[in-house]
Amino acid sequence: MNMQPAEFELSISRLIDAPRSRVFRAWTEPALLQQWWGPHGMTTPECEMNLWVGGLFRTLMRAPDGTEYPTQGVFLDIIAPRRLVFTDAFMPGWIPSGKPFMTAEVTLQEVEGDKTLYTARAMHWSLEDKLAHEAMGFHQGWGQSLDRLEALVTQGMRPL
Repeated sequence: MNMQPAEFELSISRLIDAPRSRVFRAWTEPALLQQWWGPHGMTTPECEMNLWVGGLFRTLMRAPDGTEYPTQGVFLDIIAPRRLVFTDAFMPGWIPSGKPFMTAEVTLQEVEGDKTLYTARAMHWSLEDKLAHEAMGFHQGWGQSLDRLEALVTQGMRPL
């Protein structure tokens, strides 16, 4: 797979005190993803995913003021329960070039004691795209989403 240069990448990692299978499940079941996706204060009333290579990954985040942020992409690689790779673009027409805004890679590495080393990488097409994403609050937004994911998988997932 052709990856963008490292200077076009943003990433975040955290050791989560939960088994990798639980973290993967929270990422791949729409009803679970809706419980944690997005920064604090945001909700995700819609999530659609076709969990196969080439399958759709679509979310709709809603801010407290009612502003909606739809995103859409496709899965490029899925290795359960270790890795997800997907494109992501804000819709409609957020990216004038028509290309996906970024390619995201989520890796889940087992660590002794039933823990998971979680790493999310956002790989952009250009330095300009990376800087724009960073200015939008990548570290804060993805960090807060990760806080919510961690709370879900460590404090028990609600039954579906």
